[in-house]
Amino acid sequence: CRTVSPVTMTFAVTISFVFVGCIAAFAFALLLARWVLAREGGDDRMREVWLPIKEGAEGFFRTQYRTIAKLAAVTALLLFLFFLIRPASKKDPDVGGNGVFALFTALSFIVGATMSAVAGYAGMWVSVRANVRVTSAATRSYNEALQIALRGGSFAAVLVVALSVFGLALMYTIIYVGFYSHGPISLQQVVYVISGYGFGASFVALFSQLGGGIYTKAADVGADLVGKVEHGIPEDDPRNPAVIADLVGDNVGDCAGRGADLFESIAAENLGAMIVAGALAKNASMTPDDSMGYIAFPLLIHVFGILASAVGILSVRTRNGQYKPIEHQSLYDEQGERVDATVLEDPMKVLNRGFYVTAVVAVVGVWIVCGALLHTDKAPQAWWRYAFCGTLGVLTSLAFLLITQYYTDYKYKPVKDIAQASISGHGTNIIAGTAVGMESTALPVLAMGATIILSYYIGSHTGFTLAKPQGQTQVFPHPDGLFGTAVATMGMLTTAVYVLGMDTFGPISDNAGGIAEMSEQEAGIREVCDRLDAVGNTTKALTKGYAIGSAALAAFLLFAAFMDLVLSYTGKVLQVDVSHPEVFVGALLGGMLVFLFSAWAIKAVGHSAEAVVQEVRRQFQERPGIMTKTETPDYAACVSIVARSALRDMVKPGLLPVLAPVVVGFLFRWYGSAVNDDTLGPEVVAGMLMIATVVGILMALYLNNAGGAWDNAKKYVETGALIDPATGEVHGKGSEAHKASVTGDTVGDPFKDTAGPSIHVLIKLLGTITLVLGPLFIPETM
Repeated sequence: CRTVSPVTMTFAVTISFVFVGCIAAFAFALLLARWVLAREGGDDRMREVWLPIKEGAEGFFRTQYRTIAKLAAVTALLLFLFFLIRPASKKDPDVGGNGVFALFTALSFIVGATMSAVAGYAGMWVSVRANVRVTSAATRSYNEALQIALRGGSFAAVLVVALSVFGLALMYTIIYVGFYSHGPISLQQVVYVISGYGFGASFVALFSQLGGGIYTKAADVGADLVGKVEHGIPEDDPRNPAVIADLVGDNVGDCAGRGADLFESIAAENLGAMIVAGALAKNASMTPDDSMGYIAFPLLIHVFGILASAVGILSVRTRNGQYKPIEHQSLYDEQGERVDATVLEDPMKVLNRGFYVTAVVAVVGVWIVCGALLHTDKAPQAWWRYAFCGTLGVLTSLAFLLITQYYTDYKYKPVKDIAQASISGHGTNIIAGTAVGMESTALPVLAMGATIILSYYIGSHTGFTLAKPQGQTQVFPHPDGLFGTAVATMGMLTTAVYVLGMDTFGPISDNAGGIAEMSEQEAGIREVCDRLDAVGNTTKALTKGYAIGSAALAAFLLFAAFMDLVLSYTGKVLQVDVSHPEVFVGALLGGMLVFLFSAWAIKAVGHSAEAVVQEVRRQFQERPGIMTKTETPDYAACVSIVARSALRDMVKPGLLPVLAPVVVGFLFRWYGSAVNDDTLGPEVVAGMLMIATVVGILMALYLNNAGGAWDNAKKYVETGALIDPATGEVHGKGSEAHKASVTGDTVGDPFKDTAGPSIHVLIKLLGTITLVLGPLFIPETM
């Protein structure tokens, strides 16, 4: 009988908890889906409008992912060949030679890419079925309508996080059982072998976000410019030929794209945290038992995060707003009194209560997991100090949501200032929105900076005695402090499921409002749907702020992981010195990369929107009966135009961040060999990565918040609340101020829904691709 070593037993117990938690999460997601699908699916008119939305979204998704699959297959093959043909290094993980190392690198990339695609599909699949049920519920119960929108979005959120954790745990288990428990590979090297998982997840997420973002915003811009500005018809009016394409875009962009985005966020951050944990375990000379606890911490904490979010999701309900239809589909309460949607409880307050419940449960989970996995005799105080770091991360997530809400919700001054500027014209609206977007970068950066420094300081005072591992000439700088930032990042992500649920709440409620408008429902029903839609704009903006905050912390971890990778291969701590001309050039290229990527993404939306505008104008001119409702618009024509454009135009910006670090890394690796500097390639790549991350964070904050503020400034004008202080005139729908606000919203659309969210992925993609290909940039390994 073979004796199981203590580390194997620790691994078995910890990973079992992770797998059981993921399976429980899958079951909970299915329960949410069954609950949503059991709601009434609407009357015949609602379903008539809904069916083309569903078919358009599913059709585009199939075509888009066939394209992405081809690109991913080529990338996986190149990864395999790169690692196969290079000379082996004595520093490589000992998994049986180049062939096996290459195979697992490519395989982990494929698994990450496949899981990311499934996560994106899950986000779209339920959203296109929940939207019509929200519209139907609005005829019966305000509370039910809100719950369907949130639970429909939360199904995808739970599945996305559980898939990300499950896939990574599965890959880790395969390598661990196959090699670590029987061979010389270290716990830390296990993570390096499967780092392709994060690269695959980021690769698919980038193209999914780009393609969906181009689709949704091209349709939205085209519909608004011709429908609202030129013809003065309401949003989602059935007379607008681009309205179905717009509603389809909400699902393929905001739902599917964001699902893939969050999936790769979890994957990248887990990989970075596990590598930093391995560096700490090695430098602190931990026992195998303690080492396993630290490395498995990121996986288990997400299981508790799902639990915390599940409690928050199920706690969401309105304190009033139960009503029933009595006659003519008018809305009445239980006493038979007419219900005005404006006096129903603010949906944002309802959703915020759920988030606060999630945050409280998440903090409890952080302390439980830290106590269970991070207690070690090497540093008895470490576990509770790291628990403080995790608590700080949860508080940071709350700070990001509140800051983003202040700059993008029309209850607050920044958005009202943009609306006020619309009275003066289109130009002043653009100026005001640009200023708000730029100003909105300050507080998030201060919050991120405070979190990183505080968590690093707390982590570096946990009491570990660090030493140089055998055969290593230098020690990795403060891995205990870096692990503190990793725990803070994990703490921030414990609320990820609930936040993504709020994000998908937005497009679902937006679609519900569109279905209500197109099916010509009674005004009170449209009123309720519009109220949910208005809040949905804010929740989408909040999620983008949260996403860039977590992306920034993840990028810091991935940068540290790359530095540790170079240290493990060269025995030297990488010094990124921008006074070296080559490093300075790499840094410039990193900053340029963000601007060029953003330009190509925005240009792609503009190019596609031009085609939609021309098609909508053509239909209005050739079919004058559309405006009098005696002729039906050709919705399929606009759907076809934006689908073709999105698939064509997503490739160029998508390949840019994939190829740029590869070209720079190989170019300066060869140059470094010529001048006898074996770390020049990694140093230049590190400079590029560092500046691209910094510029990307600021650019994403600006684009997301400016776009969100412009959007809600338009919504504010449409409520009729904008009053000229000089004349007392009310500026509502159809006014010149409204047209100016639509212009601002049009400019902001590709900012907040295409370029901005794609930069979140770009930042992490650069980190994961340099981590995977890092060994190829060091001359000794080629």
